Amino acid sequence: MNKIDTKGLVLRIFIPTIVLSLSYLILGHFCSIPHILLFCILGTLVLVPIELGIILKAGKSEYGKYSLQNAFAGQEKCSIWKVLIIAFVFFKIAGLLSAIIAPIENQVFAEIRSAVLNSLPRGFDWTDYDYLKTFSNPILIITCAYYGIFNVLIAPITEELFFRGYLTSHYEKQKPSTPIMIAILFSLYHFWLPFNNVFRILAFAPVAYAAYKKKNLYISI
Repeated sequence: MNKIDTKGLVLRIFIPTIVLSLSYLILGHFCSIPHILLFCILGTLVLVPIELGIILKAGKSEYGKYSLQNAFAGQEKCSIWKVLIIAFVFFKIAGLLSAIIAPIENQVFAEIRSAVLNSLPRGFDWTDYDYLKTFSNPILIITCAYYGIFNVLIAPITEELFFRGYLTSHYEKQKPSTPIMIAILFSLYHFWLPFNNVFRILAFAPVAYAAYKKKNLYISI
């Protein structure tokens, strides 16, 4: 197995999100569609290919062919019911955190968030519903549908294969804190949502650790 050192880990994590964030920031100034739709499209065309490409290239290096096999390195089988039960528990925990921690974090960073968004063109604030109302119903339906597909299927599956699968299993320093550290870096890599890191870390670190201990990527997916 080709191990990843700390420098390689950081570069693999932050180069894709830097490319995505800069693309979104630049194109967002000339956007004629809802910004959240633009972001999802860019995520599909930029972030997903880069992350999957890194996994495929590593597969070529390790196994002689382009594959996602190394994202499942060291994984063990677990009954579907056990996976669903464990995942459901952590899903409920994340829900509680979203109701308790997220509002507090939003309040703490409210002024900074407003200052940042006020310096950008209208539309970068995804909660500006008056802005969204300026678009036609067909555009809004497309936006909701694509957001759902990207945010529920495309991005989460890609990110779990990349972070909890490939990066976690190939990092050279394998110890109990490894999945926690990568979960923290995973939270920080969300440059486009910089004010919810505490919530993301508390929500994702426990399930990342569970997936690591149980050696089953499907728990976190």
